[in-house]
Amino acid sequence: MKTHFNLSQFTALEDSIPLHQIGFDFDGVIADTADTFVRIAAERYGYNSFSKEDITNFELEDCVNIPREIVDKIFTEILMDSLGTGLKPISGAIETLSLFATHSKVTIITARPINQPVHDWLESYLAPALLTNIQVVATGDHDDKIRHIHANNIKYFVDDRVATCQSLIKEEIYPIVYQQPWNKGRHHLTTVADWYDISHMVNTLKESI
Repeated sequence: MKTHFNLSQFTALEDSIPLHQIGFDFDGVIADTADTFVRIAAERYGYNSFSKEDITNFELEDCVNIPREIVDKIFTEILMDSLGTGLKPISGAIETLSLFATHSKVTIITARPINQPVHDWLESYLAPALLTNIQVVATGDHDDKIRHIHANNIKYFVDDRVATCQSLIKEEIYPIVYQQPWNKGRHHLTTVADWYDISHMVNTLKESI
């Protein structure tokens, strides 16, 4: 596998990825965790002077003037109770995942410490019949995704964290960056702007499992 990826490869990928070979991160790709963070910071803690577009670094406390302990508290609330905190899907995610799950198993690999809140969240948005085709793997660490990607025979992975995407290259996994304010201008990897882009990369008619 070539290890020099660039934005021009998007057109080459169009309609070429077998559905069972692509995996997805959860927060920042399927769920709009940053938007939920901004809302909770304003409503519960009075930090209302910033928007999602101001989150220009994955390490949020490095770009937004909020104490680290408040940042950690809000993210813990979201991770442990995604439904209770009102976490919403990114536009197009549910529709596309529903389509994918009618054809094949869909694998979500998240750095969250536990997967139950993700299962609960998915149950509230997806048709019950589709849930058996959705697999959620919680690694507890951004840097521990690779072995789970390999274990599930995934060759393409969509993530919003640039460091994760860059680490995939040497493992012969094709990284796809889901565009967010915190990864703009920080890489030269293949990028998707939305789930419309993802849906056009994936060929649901190719062999599935």
